[in-house]
Amino acid sequence: MSESMTSFWLDRAREPVVDPLPPNDRFETLVVGAGLTGLATGLLLARAGRVVGLVDTGAVGGLTTGHTTAKVTLLQGTKLSRLSRSASRSALRAYLTANREGLEWLRRFCDAHGVATQERDAVTFAASQEEVHAVRKEHDLARALGLRVRWLDRLDTPFPSYGATVLAEQLQFDPIDVVEALQAQLREHGGTVHPHRHVRAVDPGDDGVEVRLDDDRVLHADDVVLATGTPILDRGLSFAQLEANRSYLLAFRGVEPPQGMYISAGRPGRSVRDVPTADGPVLLVGGNGHVVGRTDSEARLLRELRSWAHGWFPEAVETHAWSAQDYTSGGAGLPQVGVLPFTGGTVRFATGYDKWGMTNAVAAACTLAGDILGDRPTWAAPLRPPVLDPRNALGLLRLNAGVGAAAVRSAVAGYARPASARTAPGEGEVGRSGLVPVAQSGGPDAADGSCRLRALCTHLGGTLRWNDAEQTWDCPLHGSRFDREGAVIEGPAVRPLTALDPPSTEDA
Repeated sequence: MSESMTSFWLDRAREPVVDPLPPNDRFETLVVGAGLTGLATGLLLARAGRVVGLVDTGAVGGLTTGHTTAKVTLLQGTKLSRLSRSASRSALRAYLTANREGLEWLRRFCDAHGVATQERDAVTFAASQEEVHAVRKEHDLARALGLRVRWLDRLDTPFPSYGATVLAEQLQFDPIDVVEALQAQLREHGGTVHPHRHVRAVDPGDDGVEVRLDDDRVLHADDVVLATGTPILDRGLSFAQLEANRSYLLAFRGVEPPQGMYISAGRPGRSVRDVPTADGPVLLVGGNGHVVGRTDSEARLLRELRSWAHGWFPEAVETHAWSAQDYTSGGAGLPQVGVLPFTGGTVRFATGYDKWGMTNAVAAACTLAGDILGDRPTWAAPLRPPVLDPRNALGLLRLNAGVGAAAVRSAVAGYARPASARTAPGEGEVGRSGLVPVAQSGGPDAADGSCRLRALCTHLGGTLRWNDAEQTWDCPLHGSRFDREGAVIEGPAVRPLTALDPPSTEDA
């Protein structure tokens, strides 16, 4: 049985903003992707007098930014410890400096434009005795890098803890409040916003960049910024340096949430924060992350998270369930921000925030805008796209070994069904028509309430998996996702799935 998945942040009436494209279809900078990275980059450039446009496949803030936990903090679970395995101490300091710049930029912006924020302690805690060592290691490293963390042996929370490191004076907010304020400021400074415009191709050339939309309209820009989670232009094999992950969130009313932003150190991860609203507090519980397309059941993971929440907050009444996607760099683990290779310096991108996008997105925006304006921040040097040096090689090898294994498993799954079932898969199943994997799903425009699709990702041909929580087709290779009718939702893929004719009676 499928889940109804709606983000708490996006469940509201929003006045759509759709600006007309310029008559000559030309911009100085075109930003693809209208989440926090794209909006902040666009605003910084517009403030400097650039002619800026933002295009997005969906609504402004409708993907990762609208599905985040919206924790704005320098204490990011065990991120510093994981980075320290391959990144230098100077890179760690630069990472913290970049994130501090992102946090303080957001603090100033929200204060200046009336966006409500709440100051909270950020807490990384051990949910079991086995996790204490990892939390203590993060605590010691954070202190060595200058963060004013304090240690607690126990937390005053309903759920158990065996030790925690705590950083005071961090922020949380409603991300859509921030999105709306950024959009308003961008337009006030002359920028334009173009949602529901799907980009099909990005072509750098001698005379700037051509961006082709799905209606074959061609936009022109001197510079393009890909703020799309993962780059949608395959140059330099950037997709092969990333791992796409999904995690789950639940919103509850009827309980008094603990006042803090909590995240556990181990697996399965658990994330907890409060949301003050006019109708009383809301509890957010998140966790159960996994690589996209590589779990037996997304719905099962959601049920497990729900069970954990009800175990420690038995009076909680669930109001929303949703999930989010983010990308982790497989090398040193640092975000990738800079010029996309082989584009003549005209296409830039940012990715690899590893689920800590609130601070990293703004730091990336400062870097991208600074690059274009000729004033790159000094702290941004270690955050360039990674190169294949020995420190990165093992991480990239692990990542791509996982991709290879997933490719084999997904391909085998498409051919493992009995011959009698291969041409007539059920809802959410992959069957086979000759040598072609076939995806069976429903759609309101299909005559019989269902449609058959070629179950191969249009990026690199990975065999798709059915996401039983969100009723989408997900690629286990690089995280592209498609809706029930084959339209692209996110990921490096830009082309929809191919629709197939219904099976003939001879095939049945």
